[in-house]
Amino acid sequence: MRDRSGRLQIAANRKARHNYAILDTYEAGIVLAGTEVKALREGKASLVDGFAVIENDEVWMYGVHISEYSQGTWTNHSARRKRKLLLHRRQITKLSLALQDHGSSLIPLSLYFLDGLAKIELALARGKTAYDKRQTLAARDANREIERAMSDHFKKRNRLERRVH
Repeated sequence: MRDRSGRLQIAANRKARHNYAILDTYEAGIVLAGTEVKALREGKASLVDGFAVIENDEVWMYGVHISEYSQGTWTNHSARRKRKLLLHRRQITKLSLALQDHGSSLIPLSLYFLDGLAKIELALARGKTAYDKRQTLAARDANREIERAMSDHFKKRNRLERRVH
């Protein structure tokens, strides 16, 4: 399904925002084999166990599962192979400095096609503790209650104004 920016979403790591505090996000290209692209077009990918590391000034993604292409032959790819990510040199330098900080990691948030090219949204993130997760849930519930109360208030006010006129 395409969103407003023209991206065709393939897979999303929905638990990432719950388990991690997102510090910064990056869009990266992915070096893929032909059968991997065809499997992605079928929507067969999972980002759940994925993470990225910087090795020899290159960014590599591990743990992302792209199922084998159903029509593939002996040329089919390995489902969990490591894949190279394409970022600008200064982005890699910035990330390597940020990853030296204890507790920071690179995790994939979403995998999508943009103008026919496979892209991945990477996040520089720090793991949340159980306390942080509870705080986030409590804040979301409080905001939801505030929105609900404001909505009810404006509905009542509009009803009263219609009665007066």
